Amino acid sequence: MYIEASHMVYGQKAHLLSSPLRGVIGKQCLTFFYHMYGAGTGLLSVYLKKEGDNEESLLWRRRGEQSISWLRGLIEYGCEIQCRIIFEAIRGVSIRSDIAIDDIKFQAGPCAGCLWHSFKLHFTWMKICKAAGDAARREGRGRRPLTPPGWHCAGAGRARGWCRVSGSSRGSRAPGRRAAGRWERKLLRSGGEARMATPSRKTATPSSLPAKRAPPRDPSSEVPSKRKSSAPPAPPPAPLQSSGPFVEGSIVRIAMENFLTSGNLVITREIDVSKNQSFWFINKKSTTQKIVEEQVAALNIQVGNLCQFLPQDKVGEFAKLSKIELLEATEKSIGPPEMHKYHCELKNFREKEKQLETSCKEKTEYLEKMIQRNERYKQDVERFYERKRHLDLIEMLEAKRPWVEYENVRQEYEEVKLARDQVKEEVRKLKEGQIPMTRRIEEIERQRHNLEARIKEKATDIKETSQKCKQKQDVIERKDKHIEELQQALTVKQNEEHDRQKRISNTRKMIEDLQNELKTTENCENLQPQIDAITNDLRRVQDEKALCEGEIIDKRRERETLEKEKKSVGDHIVRFDNLMNQKEDKLRQRYRDTYDAVLWLRNNRDKFKQRVCEPIMLTISGNKTMNAINYALPLEKVNHSPLEMHKLVRNKNEPDINMKDNKNAKYIENHISSNDLRAFVFESQEDMEVRDNKKLRVNAVIAPKNSYADKAPSRSLNELKQYGFFSYLRELFDAPDPVMSYLCCQYHIHEVPVGTERTRERIERVIQETRLKQIYTAEEKYVVKTSFYSNKVISSNTSLKVAQFLTVTVDLEQRRHLEEQLKEINRKLQAVESALIDLRETNKHLEHKDNELRQKKKELLERKTKKRQLEQKISSKLGSLKLMEQDTCNLEEEERKASTKIKEINVQKAKLVTELTNLVKICTSLHIQKVDLILQNTTVISEKNKLESDYMAASSQLRITEQHFIELDESRQRLLQKCKELMKRARQVCNLGAEQTVPQEYQTAFQDLPNTLDEIDALLTEERSRASCFTGLNPTVVEEYTKREEEIEQLTEELKIKKVELDKYRENISQVKERWLNPLKELVEKINEKFSNFFSSMQCAGEVDLHTENEEDYDKYGIRIRVKFRSSTQLHELTPHHQSGGERSVSTMLYLMALQELNRCPFRVVDEINQGMDPINERRVFEMVVNTACKENTSQYFFITPKLLQNLPYSDKMTVLFVYNGPHMLEPNRWNLKAFQRRRRRITFTQPS
Repeated sequence: MYIEASHMVYGQKAHLLSSPLRGVIGKQCLTFFYHMYGAGTGLLSVYLKKEGDNEESLLWRRRGEQSISWLRGLIEYGCEIQCRIIFEAIRGVSIRSDIAIDDIKFQAGPCAGCLWHSFKLHFTWMKICKAAGDAARREGRGRRPLTPPGWHCAGAGRARGWCRVSGSSRGSRAPGRRAAGRWERKLLRSGGEARMATPSRKTATPSSLPAKRAPPRDPSSEVPSKRKSSAPPAPPPAPLQSSGPFVEGSIVRIAMENFLTSGNLVITREIDVSKNQSFWFINKKSTTQKIVEEQVAALNIQVGNLCQFLPQDKVGEFAKLSKIELLEATEKSIGPPEMHKYHCELKNFREKEKQLETSCKEKTEYLEKMIQRNERYKQDVERFYERKRHLDLIEMLEAKRPWVEYENVRQEYEEVKLARDQVKEEVRKLKEGQIPMTRRIEEIERQRHNLEARIKEKATDIKETSQKCKQKQDVIERKDKHIEELQQALTVKQNEEHDRQKRISNTRKMIEDLQNELKTTENCENLQPQIDAITNDLRRVQDEKALCEGEIIDKRRERETLEKEKKSVGDHIVRFDNLMNQKEDKLRQRYRDTYDAVLWLRNNRDKFKQRVCEPIMLTISGNKTMNAINYALPLEKVNHSPLEMHKLVRNKNEPDINMKDNKNAKYIENHISSNDLRAFVFESQEDMEVRDNKKLRVNAVIAPKNSYADKAPSRSLNELKQYGFFSYLRELFDAPDPVMSYLCCQYHIHEVPVGTERTRERIERVIQETRLKQIYTAEEKYVVKTSFYSNKVISSNTSLKVAQFLTVTVDLEQRRHLEEQLKEINRKLQAVESALIDLRETNKHLEHKDNELRQKKKELLERKTKKRQLEQKISSKLGSLKLMEQDTCNLEEEERKASTKIKEINVQKAKLVTELTNLVKICTSLHIQKVDLILQNTTVISEKNKLESDYMAASSQLRITEQHFIELDESRQRLLQKCKELMKRARQVCNLGAEQTVPQEYQTAFQDLPNTLDEIDALLTEERSRASCFTGLNPTVVEEYTKREEEIEQLTEELKIKKVELDKYRENISQVKERWLNPLKELVEKINEKFSNFFSSMQCAGEVDLHTENEEDYDKYGIRIRVKFRSSTQLHELTPHHQSGGERSVSTMLYLMALQELNRCPFRVVDEINQGMDPINERRVFEMVVNTACKENTSQYFFITPKLLQNLPYSDKMTVLFVYNGPHMLEPNRWNLKAFQRRRRRITFTQPS
């Protein structure tokens, strides 16, 4: 499994999640292989995510380039609940930053052989030295075979004792087969096939895993310059999990000789593969793995420490060690045993000191908050007690109130009872006083009836006399009205005669004025010729105007027709452009970055020095004439519509690749890779750097400097037509020279023929006779290869995929015709608009002339008809005057008649007035008599009313008194009942029985309280108001206050204890720091001195110092290595990124040499440290290793390397072992060193002098 960096951008992530793993108590083991090789490689991490957790915990991580070979990852983890393992790969800055993983395995229990895993080499060199152990000892130290070296095993420093490693295996191998494990793969690589790929799985044993093959690569997809393969390297062969019938078990021994004063130490491990068990022995005595681990720890053997054991796959990790990790490894490796212990103690003390400081700070803050809160609660407690006092007073007031209320009601009852008896006596007296008044009222009532009868008689007589008076008065009023009507009629006739005379006078005056005007009017008979001439001119102008308006209507219709044609042509062109935009939409949907880059390129072509072609998938159209359209459209100086401007700009930006027939698009898309279909073609490397500087994440290729566009095919098409071929790929489309040159160079389109169904029918003959490498038939693609070893022809065929991008076709000839038609329509529209403007001006002039003629004709007609109108008016006025003169009236006669009638009416009126006066006198006498009777009746009624009023007052008083008596009686009964209820309630409030008296304590308390209900109610209201002000209080506030007081006291004591403990830790830190830091500084100074000397001997500079940012952060202390390999540069810290691989190897080796004389470990191992060094540095480093490792009192040193330079210096105190391995090596039981030596001597003796 791998990530393909070419299809990702920087920072993108890929995740691989395991299925849910059940939780297990104890450690579990995860193993896998990983490959991280290439500049700018990103990050590979392994996380553990537990069920229910939102975040993952990091288990393992590698960053940047690691090795060209596959490396093994080993992780121990623990999880007691269900969890998942997550692999995360992050793409680096380069397209060469592929990351691959393989052979992921989960194993129960800790990773196999923790002790032997800590011997980090596995032991790598154990297996190598095992193959040559006996031979090396027989040949003796210091002698080297004459055969070419393979893998080398070197040891030095025998003064302090040395380590012997041996091994053996039990079992057998089948003839003609060998097991393919990691060790054999390593030896194969070192045995002459340097840096080759992993051996094929075809040679693996039946128990090995099946072969894993990388995806096949098409040679035609390789692109010069900026292209890379996307296939990951082949995965490693899996480690041999079970040897089955080939290996039954093995024994590994490590012997420490001349090192311990108590004697030699031999550790043996026997592995039984069938039972999956290991047996441990110390000096041939059975023991446990724990005892072995303790013995190894006592010897200070730390294979996991890179300062003691540095295998090949960990060289890169040494440079990646942080300063803190390097200090810890150095302390463990060369420091006194107690140094690392003191360091750990310091870190623990510092951590606990921080915890105590944090705890003290938190407790102090919490204590302050508690005190502050209790201060607030103190006020609440006081308020609580104040509220309780108010509530107690309220309770006592409520207890006294019923007694006071009862006493008040009892007194009220006695008062009501007394008042009731008094009212009863008053009622009796009132009833006796009403009897005389009743008799007198009855007598007065009879007298009143007689007077009312007489008054009614007088009223009847007055009514009859009044009616007669009214009749006489009505007659007199009618006579007055008649006289008034006669006077009004006479006045109307007088007014009418006056108006008639006035109208006659006005009419005569008007006739005179009209006659005068008629005399002054001229003769109008000579105006008719002028009117006829104007009429003819007006008719001619109207004809011209009608003709002009007709022409305007025609022009408008013509303009509407042209606009419709223009819209139709524009819509047709838009449909063509929509077809062109379909490919851009496909590009935008699938490759958004490429689409954005196309838009950017169209706006920034001026930034490129030479031609840059857009992606091929955008540029193919359906007609060969597109080249002429793209660059032949002139920007004419006319008013282009926005649509036309868009077309012109777009055509200028479109590249020039055209399909001659879109049915052949499938051949192009199947032959050219999708990466190149969306790639930009550059002519200049500098232009491509502009793309890189802009960080445009798109594919780009460079056209060859020498054009391949016109390169002729190796075979003529006429020779191939007999097989059904009709064209080469190059002839199926046109393209610009850079694009065609690139495609011919990269995809050989000038050599790939395209055939028909006839070609497929005779394909075997075609392949054998033509020897073509690639062939296309109607629906298939054939690829022909020749075996490098057997010269056999191998062919493979694949079905052609349906074309996706090159199927959209546009008839560009028709489009160009439409654009020319659009231009012609625009020209005609301009001509029509110009003609319309001229016609409107002409029509406006004719309209003005028509109005002038009409005005002149109107004036002449008015002059001609004026005399006739005056004559008619005079005739009409004379007729009216005659009628008015005939209508006459005699006013004197009318006045005489009216006077006579008025006199007659006045005589009648005087007679009627006399009669009316007599009737009024009679009516007055009757009214006086009636008034006397009414006055008598009024006196009687008044007396009666007075008597009745007195009676009513007495009756009312009686009723009131009786009602009062009833009310008082009811009140007495109610108060009696209320007294009983209040007595019962008062006893209930004081919890008293029916016969009990009020307790003395209540009587004493009641004496201090008010004695009236108003005062009690006022005091209750006041106390309740005060109690209601104490809101938010509850009975638990006192308990909380008391509890918090106790907690504050307890916290104060705890804080004192914590501060004492903190002072103690600070004192311990000061003591341990003095015992750790001073020796550490001396140790680092010694390392720096030796490290600097080593670098000075190489004409370079290096420093080692103790680095920290804060003296109190003991977990941040670290060793910083700074080196300088050139005089012109400054000292730089050793990092995986700043120095080269060789410089890191030299720095690592010199640092290890600086530790050599200070080392306390019996032996040290370095594996292939010289792989990345140049020969000069390798020779210098080797000399330093020999000089340092061969000194007295230094530990044994193992140096493993696949190569050695010639003429290197060696010492008598070092041993060189040569190990050979390969498919043609002899079995160990057939190895005879003496026979080989004799044979070598014979060859030497037989050589000619």
